Amino acid sequence: MTATHTRPAHTARQDWATGLAAFAAVMLFLAGLLTLFRGIMAIAEDDVFVTTPNYVFQFDLTGWGWIHLALGALAMVVSAGLLRTATWARVTGVALAGLVIIANFLSLPYYPVWSVVMITISGFIIWALCVMKRGGNLYDLSGERQPR
Repeated sequence: MTATHTRPAHTARQDWATGLAAFAAVMLFLAGLLTLFRGIMAIAEDDVFVTTPNYVFQFDLTGWGWIHLALGALAMVVSAGLLRTATWARVTGVALAGLVIIANFLSLPYYPVWSVVMITISGFIIWALCVMKRGGNLYDLSGERQPR
């Protein structure tokens, strides 16, 4: 008697997980690119940003621009790793998106609407990276691993 082994059928859940990985990679790249541009704006010309008097977290905008520039460049590099579904890229992507959230929170008075947009985009990136498991598949919402 011989046993036949069949591969599990390709499911819609796997398609969705692959799409979610691509979504996270593209969104992280775009968020990184926009953060990079924001850093260049702050470095090149401080007049672009409106300053708020008596704000608790006051920063030199040129220094703040270098921070945004570095975060943006790192996010763009990590997005390439996400397209290859590398575990290091997922962990680093979550950390970078968290740092982008913190950076945009601290710069709310200088560019409030844009900061809220970037916080929202980064929140979606963190969500997309956290619901995937290794190999680009999703965890079940109950926390159980789904078979491959």
